[in-house]
Amino acid sequence: MITFIASILLLIAGYFTYGKFVERVFVTDRKRRTPAFTMRDNIDYVPMNTTRNSLIQLLNIAGVGPIFGPILGALYGPVAFVWIVIGCIFAGAVHDYLTGMISIRNHGAHLPQLAGKFLGQAMKHVVNGFAILLLLLVGTVFVTSPAALLSNMTALSVTLIIVAIFIYYLIATLLPIDKVIGRIYPYFGALLLFSAAGIGIGMIVTGAPIPELSFENMHPDNAPIFPLLFLTISCGALSGFHATQTPIISRTTQNETNGRKIFYGMMITEGIIAMIWAAAAMSLFYGDQSLSAVLAAGGPAAVVSEVSITMLGAVGGTLAILGVIVLPITSGDTAFRSARMIIADYMKVDQKPIVKRIMVALPLFVVSYALTHMDFTLLWRYFSWANQTTAVIALWVGTMYLVLSRKPHWITSIPATFMTMATFTYLAYAPIGFGLPMHLSYVVAALGTLVCIALFMKRVRRLSRTTFTVDEPAENFVTGDESFATVSK
Repeated sequence: MITFIASILLLIAGYFTYGKFVERVFVTDRKRRTPAFTMRDNIDYVPMNTTRNSLIQLLNIAGVGPIFGPILGALYGPVAFVWIVIGCIFAGAVHDYLTGMISIRNHGAHLPQLAGKFLGQAMKHVVNGFAILLLLLVGTVFVTSPAALLSNMTALSVTLIIVAIFIYYLIATLLPIDKVIGRIYPYFGALLLFSAAGIGIGMIVTGAPIPELSFENMHPDNAPIFPLLFLTISCGALSGFHATQTPIISRTTQNETNGRKIFYGMMITEGIIAMIWAAAAMSLFYGDQSLSAVLAAGGPAAVVSEVSITMLGAVGGTLAILGVIVLPITSGDTAFRSARMIIADYMKVDQKPIVKRIMVALPLFVVSYALTHMDFTLLWRYFSWANQTTAVIALWVGTMYLVLSRKPHWITSIPATFMTMATFTYLAYAPIGFGLPMHLSYVVAALGTLVCIALFMKRVRRLSRTTFTVDEPAENFVTGDESFATVSK
C-alpha cells in the first residue's frame, strides 16, 4: 500500500516540478496566436477553453491502454509501478507535451508532417503509413474491447454492439469537433474519473493487499522485463498513440501557456489511472485465484468486471465498468478522426465539404470492421509494437526540435534512445517479429539503435548548415476573424 500511495504522490509531484521544467525548456509565448485562431475553419480548427480541451485530451489518449496494459503488466509484479512512474514523468508526459506544443508552433501539424520537416521527407511517407496503421489498430482494438464488456453486461450480441459503435464513430469523425466530442466528453470524463477514483479509494479503504516495491520478475512464464514490460504498459507510461491525438487539441488550444495542463497534465492523470488498475490487478488476484488464470479465462475485460464489482458493489461496479467502456470509445472516435485528418493533410483534400470527409473516412471503417475478426491477443501485440515505435519517432522529432533550437535535448534524447533499443529488441525477439534468441536480440537492437543515432546526427549536421526554421510564423496564416483579445478569455 505504501508503494502505491507513494507512486500516486510522485506522479502528482512530477507535474508541478518536472512538468514546469519542461515548460521552461520549451519557452511558451503567451502573445503568440495559436492555430485555433489563425487557421480557424470551424471543423477541426475551433478555439475551446482549457477545461474542455483537457477533458477531451484525457479521453482521447486514455483508451483501454491505461487499463488493459497495466493489468497485463501487473503479471510482472511491483516493478510495473516503477515503469509507470518513471515512464510517465520523464518520457510519456514529455512526449505528449512536446508533440502538442511543436504542433501548435507548426499550424496544428500531425506527426507525419512533423517527421517530414524534422527527420526528412522520406520519414514523412513512412510515418504517414505507420500512423494510419496504428490508428486503424487502435480504432479496431477500441471497438472490440468495449463491445465485449457491453455484451457481458447485456443480452446484446457483440456484432450488434460493434455496428452501433461504428455508427457513433462515423458521426463523431465527420462532424465539427465542438458539435459532438466537445459537448459529450465532459460528461464522459466525469464517469471516467469516478471509475478510477472509486477503485483507488476502495483499495485504500479496504486495505487491499497491494504488494510493496520489488524488482523481482514475478511473471508466471518468466517473460523478460526488458523489453516486454515497456511495450505491454504503454498508455499510462509512454504511448505513441498520443502523438496522433495531441495535434487534434493543438488545433483547439487558445493559448500556449495552457499546454502544460492539457498535454503534460493529462498524461500524468492517465498515469494515475494506470497505477490504480495495475495495483487493483495485483491485489485482488492471488493464491488460488491468480491473475494469470483470470486473464486466461476471460482476458483483461474479465479482470475489469471482477475488480469493479468486488470493490464497488453491483451499482457502483456497473458505473465503474461503464467508465472503462467510455475510455476506448472516446479514443476510438478520435483515432478515426485523426486518421481522416492525416490522410486529408497528406493528400491535400479540403475537409470543409462533408462529402469529402466521408470519402476519406468511409474506407477506414471498412478496413477496421474487417480487422475486428482478428484474434484480440494478436491485435494487441501488433498494436503494442506499432504504438511504441510511433513514440520513438515522436521523441526523435522532439529531440531534433530541441537540438536545432539550442535547448537541452536530453529530456527527449535519453528516453528516445532507451525506447529505440526496447522496440528493436522486441521486434527481434517477439513471435510477431523475428523470434531470435534474447542474447542475439540485444545485439541486433544495439546495432539498430546506433544506426538510428548516426542517421539522426547526419540530419542534424545537414540542417545546421541551412536556415532551418523550427517554428512557422503564425502571422502568415491568419484566416479566422477572431481578435487576439479572445485568447486571454
